[in-house]
Amino acid sequence: MRNCKNQKGFTLIEIITVIAIIAILAAVVAPRFVGRTEDARISAAKADISAIETALDAYEADNGAYPATEQGFEALSEIPNIPPIPANWKGPYLKKKAPKDPWGNPYVFVSPGINNPGSYDIYSLGKDGKEGGIGPDADITNWTQE
Repeated sequence: MRNCKNQKGFTLIEIITVIAIIAILAAVVAPRFVGRTEDARISAAKADISAIETALDAYEADNGAYPATEQGFEALSEIPNIPPIPANWKGPYLKKKAPKDPWGNPYVFVSPGINNPGSYDIYSLGKDGKEGGIGPDADITNWTQE
């Protein structure tokens, strides 16, 4: 028979204390990371819009005009079959189809733009998926919002 006094291990009190400390740390640290997730999504949307703008500008340099709203971002991946058909398409200007925004919605493209009449408008509907919004629900756009 073994002598139980010589065995090493943790007592129930020690285990409960460690679990309590981990729970307190999680309660303090977790809310800080939750806010960072939304900031990261906003930054990702801005980066996506910037990459799409670069592709649209290359399209315009080759063809003398931006794709029409009806042609959409697809005109950056394959030659459009909806008029106006570009005469000098040298794409694809995007390696993949235009990405969805970080919230899973398609980016909105309007050409010619309402806010940028000389070019185009690109925007994400943001966290709430609805046009407009204030604060964290605001749209992420390629123009300055007031």
